[in-house]
Formats: sequence, C-alpha cells, structure tokens
Amino acid sequence: MATFLYRVGRLAFRRRWYVALVWAAVLAAVGLGALKAPGAVDEEFSMPGIESQKAFDLMEQRFPGATADGATARVVFIAPGGEKVTAAENKEAIEKAVSGLGDGTQVAGAVDPFQAKTISKDGSTAFATVTYKVAANDLTDASRTQLEHTIESARDAGLTVEAGGTALAEEGGPGGMAEVIGVAIAAVVLLVTFGSLAAAGLPLLTAVIGVGVSMATILALSSALGLSTTTGTLAMMLGLAVGIDYALFVVSRYREERAKGSTPQEAVGMAVGTAGSAVVFAGLTVVIALAGLAVVGIPMLTKMGLAAAGAVVVAVLIALTLVPAFLGFWPNAVLPRKARKSGRIEEDTQTNGGTRWARFVLRRPIPVLLLGVVGLGALALPAADLQLGMPGDEAKPTSTTERRAYDALAEGFGPGFNGPLTIVVDGKGAADPKGAADSIAKEIGGTKGVVSVSPARFNDAGDTAVFSVVPSTAPTDEKTKNLVTTIRDERPGIVSGTGASYEVTGTTALNIDISEKVQAALIPYLIVVVGLAIVLLLVVFRSLLVPLKAALGFLLSVLASLGAVVVVFQQGHGAELLGVEQTGPIMSLMPIFLVGIVFGLAMDYEVFLVSRMREAYVHGESPAQAVTSGFRHSARVVAAAALIMIAVFAGFIGESDSMIKMIGFGLASAVLFDAFVVRMAIVPAVLALLGDKAWWLPKWLDRVLPRVDVEGEALSRGTGTEPAPDAAPDLEPART
Repeated sequence: MATFLYRVGRLAFRRRWYVALVWAAVLAAVGLGALKAPGAVDEEFSMPGIESQKAFDLMEQRFPGATADGATARVVFIAPGGEKVTAAENKEAIEKAVSGLGDGTQVAGAVDPFQAKTISKDGSTAFATVTYKVAANDLTDASRTQLEHTIESARDAGLTVEAGGTALAEEGGPGGMAEVIGVAIAAVVLLVTFGSLAAAGLPLLTAVIGVGVSMATILALSSALGLSTTTGTLAMMLGLAVGIDYALFVVSRYREERAKGSTPQEAVGMAVGTAGSAVVFAGLTVVIALAGLAVVGIPMLTKMGLAAAGAVVVAVLIALTLVPAFLGFWPNAVLPRKARKSGRIEEDTQTNGGTRWARFVLRRPIPVLLLGVVGLGALALPAADLQLGMPGDEAKPTSTTERRAYDALAEGFGPGFNGPLTIVVDGKGAADPKGAADSIAKEIGGTKGVVSVSPARFNDAGDTAVFSVVPSTAPTDEKTKNLVTTIRDERPGIVSGTGASYEVTGTTALNIDISEKVQAALIPYLIVVVGLAIVLLLVVFRSLLVPLKAALGFLLSVLASLGAVVVVFQQGHGAELLGVEQTGPIMSLMPIFLVGIVFGLAMDYEVFLVSRMREAYVHGESPAQAVTSGFRHSARVVAAAALIMIAVFAGFIGESDSMIKMIGFGLASAVLFDAFVVRMAIVPAVLALLGDKAWWLPKWLDRVLPRVDVEGEALSRGTGTEPAPDAAPDLEPART
C-alpha cells in the first residue's frame, strides 16, 4: 500500500498539469450534467415494515386522487380578550379570511370552522384547515404569499391569527451561514497550525473542489437514481469535513519530510505513501459507517449515507492526487515564512506540546485512564433515560407563528389536539363496512385516554373508512405512546365479529413507529459497523488489542455525547444558554447520526494518531518512545482537525430549528469527547499500560491477514520501485 501510494504521489507531482486538468475536466463535466439534469425529486418519506406506513399505503390505494402528502395549513383565530369568535364582527372577519384562504390554483379547499364546528368550548378560539393539491416543496411563492396576506388581513380586523402546518415550513435546512462560519474558523485554525497562508488555504481549496464534484454529481444523478433534495445535505457536511482533514494530514507530513531534508518530489512521495495510507484506511472506516446506514431500513437515510460515502471517496482521491499536484506547483509556498527562501524547515526534534502531554500521560497512566473513563461514564449516565421522538411545532421558538398556533390549539382544544391519531378501517371483507367502521370507532372512543372521535369518512367504493382520534395528552407525551400501543394491542377484541380490520397512523403514530424501529436497528447497526471497522483496523495496525480499544473508546464517547444531549434537550439543564425554549424527546435519528458520523471521524483520529505510533514502533522504538513520537508528530495536527470539526458542527447550534441545534450540539460534543478525551488521554494511557502487548497479534491471525504496510516500512528500507536517496534519514531499520 505505502509503496503504491508513494508512486502515486510522485507521479501526481511530476504530472501535476495533467492531474489538475483531469480534475478540472471532471468538475466541469459533472457541473454541466448538474445544470442539464431535471430538478431533484421531492421524495416522500417512507419506512417499510411499520404499521403507520402500511396504513398510509392503504389510504393511497383506496382513496385514489387524494393528496395524502399534500401541504396543509391550520390557521388559528383567537378573539380579542373577553370576546368570542362567534360575535358578529369576529365571525364576519373569520369567514372573509376563510374565503381568502380558499383562493388560489394550488388550494384544494379551506374548511369553515363554523360549518365544521371547530370552535373551542369557551368560544374564544376557532381554526380553519387549508389543504393543497401539491406537496409543501412544490408550493409556489404566489400560494405562500396568498396565505400570508390573508392572515395579515385577519389580524388587521382585530383577531389574533397564527398558523401552523407543512405549508409554512421553510425549504432547506441548516445551510449557508453555518457552513461559512465553520470554514472561516477552519481557516483560522489552519493558519495558526501551519503559520502559512498557502498551507492553510490548500486544504480548504481542495476540500471545496471535492465538495463541488460530489454535489454536482449528486445533482446530475438525482433524477436517474431518485435522489431527493435532502440527499446531499450529509454529503456536503462530511465532504467538507473530511476533505479538510485528509488534505491537512498530507500537507503536514509533506512539511515534516521537507524538514528531514527531502527534495519536494521525494517529500510528496513519502507524504502520500505514509499519511496517504492512513487517509485511505480512515476513509474506508467512514465509508463503512455511512454505507451501514442501510441497516436501519429507511430508504431516504440509505441514500443519504451512500451519497455521503461517495463524497468521502472523492475526498480521499483528491488528497492522494490533487493535493500532491498542487504541492508540485508551489513546493515552498506551504512552508513557514523563514523556510520559503531556503526551501528547508528546521526539523523539530525537540519537545513540543504533544511530547510534553504524552510524557505526562506515560508517567501517570492509571489516574489519566480512570479520570477519562469515569468522567465520560458519568456524562453517559443520563443516556439511560433517553426518550426518542420527533419534536414538532412545540419545540420551535415562541417567536414563530407555528409555535404560537400550537400553544393556542393546546389551550383551546386540549394538548392532544395537536397530534390526532388517524385510524384507517379496511372493511373490504366485512358484510357491512359502514357498520363495522361505526363499531370500531365506538370501541376506540371508549378507550381511556381518548377525548373524541371524528365521524368516519368513506372512499367511493364504501369499503374503507378513515377517522381521527384525539388523545388527552400531547403528541410527545409518554401516555400518548401508551395509548397507541393499547389501541393496537386491543385490535383483536375490537374488530371481533365485524369482519374488518384497522391500522393506526398519523404523524404522532408515525413518529412513535419510527422511534421504535430506529431503536431496534441501533444494535445491529453498531454490530455491523464496529465489527467491520475492527477487522479493518486489525489489518492496519496488525494488533488485536488496539482495534478493540478503539471501538470501546468510540462507544464511550458516543454514549457521553448522547448523555449530554439528554441533559440539555430532554431534561433542560442549560437549555436556555443554547436558546432551546422547549425540551422534549430526542430526535429519533439522533443516535444513528451520532454513531454513523462520529464513528467515521473518530476512526480518522485513531488511524492518524496511532499509525504514527505504530510506525515508530515498527522502526525500532520502545512502546513508550513510540507513543511520544506519535504525539510529537501528530498531536497538533489531530487537535487542529478536531477543532475544525467542532467549529463546523457547533455553527449549527446557532440555528433556530431545535432539531438542527440538537444535531450540531451532539456532533460537536462527540468530537470533543472522542478527540481530546479518548484519543488524546485514554488511548496513550492504555498503550502505556499494555506496552509491547498492545502490538501483539496471534501468529495464526498474522498469517491470515493481508499486509498493507500503512507505516511505510518498505519506503524506509528503500524497497520502492523508485530509489529514494533523499528519503527520511532518521528512519531506523524496521524490526525483524
């Protein structure tokens, strides 16, 4: 591996114009394809195998032409203090507003609250439901403007008017500003790390090129592969993150080789042969983690994972080819200012911050290990109380009209009104479908925890009915989850003798089903991802204990970050500092995102840091010396890479959406714990205690595993196909 990549690096250096032109052509080709490709589809969220999805599919089949996925808006009217909405002036204003809400080519209909009797018992609140013929992402600006204008007109009439629903959802997600802030902080960190504007700019430039290629490819293939508008979100975030990291490690090793006296071409070859080998295997661990998202069984999540894995592959190829090509154009520009004229860096053989920290840990491995494990273990304890769900409008800031509409409906109609359950009755096998539906509705209406049941609505064939059930508790309340379970568990008795059956769906039931399926998939996902990564790390480090230690450390950091998320977003401690106005369940996909994304990044740091220790050990140093050498060469670069990731993820904490805040906080916390506690403290402490045993591998396993030479042993012996007369002079002969 090292010898092959050594040749790749030297070839890219010599043929830099060809390499640069090839990447420019690739970028132009995929960019042109993206411009000519049809618009990305708006993929419907689906999760095969859950009851809510089965009910939704049945509705699509039995109610043809019904826009089950069409946008909706629920407009809430609140009378001035002490008045009722039924007062003449208020009623006139509401009816006028409903008439305006029904205008527009995309509107399917607007329900008058006085006809539908959607008025609170005290008469202070009423609401109208507006349905659209198209999905929320397909609403035109004219439709949204009409909705907003009508709401403002009703407010001018003296009413308090708020609105919620998918029609008001803003398109896109955390994008622009958070990523710009992350890149800006990354530039500062790189500048401080390297002390050179070119060295800081090169990783940023190549990462942006890689993201450009990846995103253009996703857009170009979106129609052919059925990729949605959200598929590229994860690819952009991770492509930028690992793109900076991988280029950072190659440039850092290049500068190190130049400090040893190597020529620019030889330094590039050695950098790609050693650091590039670590990049390849670090990238493979990330790809494994992302491709493993298919285990969860959510098609959209699978596509996001595969698209992000593709972006990581592009980042690896960029680091192995385009970075050395750019170093060929400007071989001295990435060196510190003092070294640019002479073309030589003073080799840092003295102690630095990484060396001093490593020696501190080596002197006190047991206290450092205990402090790290106990500290992360304490942070992980709250994760035992983790409650998964999908926060809705109740988690939005009170400054939004969606949150105010949610609160007004809860106050006027009860907390369960914001999360009704939808019951789909399949009466195709019943002698009297309407009688069966009425019987089922009556039985469910008598269940404890049910406030009301709406009249059943039948399809044209008269064999399928749909009605709503309003719980007495809020959508995210644990009692609502128990109610859904009860209604499903009592199904055999409820449908007995009717010849019909029913399914429970709706947003609330869907969120409950998603949470349960994600929880059930988490353990298999961990087994697949961690298992494959352990095998990969066995090949890289040729050690039995180092991969196990890496996996256990990762699990500890993920549990600690989950505990921190629970403390802030579920229990509310310190929530106000982050602008979280409403606590509640943790987003269902949060554990999966944490495991998938952080596992890949954690293994990046593990490979880059420990591979330098392995390299030093293979080249003759004692276990303790190898730990010190690894930290002397890699600690600053790994710390810089981690700070960049933390900055990128922490930028999302400033977003108004609570779920985006949660993702940003969780990922930033996980990287902080894993990079600075696990990799920088627990790992050297464990290696210090294990000594030579850390690198032990059973002989039978040693014979079975392929040899990939990540540490560049062949290069240090000069066994590459091209002679390396000016290769690193301080590399000792490898152990025999």
